[in-house]
Amino acid sequence: MRAIDRLKAACSMKATRRSVDLPDGTQLEYWAPPVTLAQRARAQKAAGNDDATQFALQLLVMIAAEEDGSKMFTTAEIAELTNRLPAAIVETLMLQLLTWDPKEEDAEPLDLKSDQSSVEVGPPAICTVRGGPGA
Repeated sequence: MRAIDRLKAACSMKATRRSVDLPDGTQLEYWAPPVTLAQRARAQKAAGNDDATQFALQLLVMIAAEEDGSKMFTTAEIAELTNRLPAAIVETLMLQLLTWDPKEEDAEPLDLKSDQSSVEVGPPAICTVRGGPGA
């Protein structure tokens, strides 16, 4: 089996539940698939500059979803995310998308219909990289 086929078979692209603790003691739950390089490139292009915050906001708007699969945020809400909420909450949401480890969350898969033709739904297995050079 080719390496690309092994990688695709071993990694799920299904959206999984993620959550952020809010100051009022509740949690905000959302669903997102693993971020692909193509999604990162589209978010960088949409940001229009090298500003890491704008890039991460674009990525958040692109892929974060409600449980029913509807988008959690719109591009029209970026100003509110930037100006009307504590930075720590928004940064937590953004960082979860970029640094998310499926073992840290319930990894409860959710089948979301994507408007991104590059997203493939794979088996519910979670991709784990083991070893390294010389392993």
